Amino acid sequence: MSQPQPTATEDLLRLEHQVCFALHSASRAFGGVYREALRDVELTYPQYLAMLTLWEHGELPVKRMGELLRLDSGTLSPLLKRLEAAGLVQRTRNPEDERSVIVRLTSAGSALRERAQQVPRTIAASVGLDLDELQSLHGMLGRLTEHLDASVGSAAAE
Repeated sequence: MSQPQPTATEDLLRLEHQVCFALHSASRAFGGVYREALRDVELTYPQYLAMLTLWEHGELPVKRMGELLRLDSGTLSPLLKRLEAAGLVQRTRNPEDERSVIVRLTSAGSALRERAQQVPRTIAASVGLDLDELQSLHGMLGRLTEHLDASVGSAAAE
């Protein structure tokens, strides 16, 4: 179903014409699907993203995790504290740089990966797009993010 095209200047301010609102709405809908899919692994969506990062990269400094997840330390630190309290990760000071904290999976955190294997399948079944459409959407969102990041970067430089 195609979106109506704005025809007049005032139509540019209609909510239904805002790409940002379409992305916001999709994000909220994804959140609901992820809440259901993650219930069995007992993780929130942000915790799941943090665990995906550790499952993929192994132990990481908190700073690098924040870069990968696009989260600031004020958001990431409490999230990691909750994962540590759940016994899924361990945080330790880097012996070579006391200012840096290293995050690593515990054996329970590593074992949780097996239970999380069904999450992407559940999400894919909920999306309503075939694999080609999903890959195309992923590529478009990646390009959109790059352009928006560059736009913010160039605006900050002015």
